[in-house]
Amino acid sequence: MLSKIFSAASQGLKAIEIEVEVDVAEKGFPGFGIVGLANKSIEEAKERVKTAIVNSDFNFPLAKITVNLAPADIAKEGTCYDLPMAIGILSSFGLINPPCKDSYFYGELSLDGSLRHTKGVFLLAILAKEKGVKNIFVPRLCANEASVVSNINVFPVDNFISLVRHLKG
Repeated sequence: MLSKIFSAASQGLKAIEIEVEVDVAEKGFPGFGIVGLANKSIEEAKERVKTAIVNSDFNFPLAKITVNLAPADIAKEGTCYDLPMAIGILSSFGLINPPCKDSYFYGELSLDGSLRHTKGVFLLAILAKEKGVKNIFVPRLCANEASVVSNINVFPVDNFISLVRHLKG
């Protein structure tokens, strides 16, 4: 099943919307691949995301997982895609309903599932306002950066499991 989660990439003094497409396929050899002009820190996300999901008491799917960071022609760097990848995996696996399109997810996952401070939250909030996106889910440690931008809902996230519980209602 395919899920689309929205995030952003920092490009100088502005942010660009990034679509994090996650496909979990039952057919094929189990694996976890990331495509879309990702640098080394994003490639390392595979281990952070998998371990955070398992340490948050979810089963990691034994399947072929493909993550596409689109548009593919924009270079992406940093650890901010950990959270949208993890949400996309659980959504594709059917453990949570796909989040609505008017939300951005952004943040680095720790191995225990907690969220770390992540650069670029202020630019994410500005992009959300420009695009009319109502909700942004960011690490609690940097939520104050986003809260200075008006007319968006900033959801400070402590850990992955609390976010999943929130998304489940």
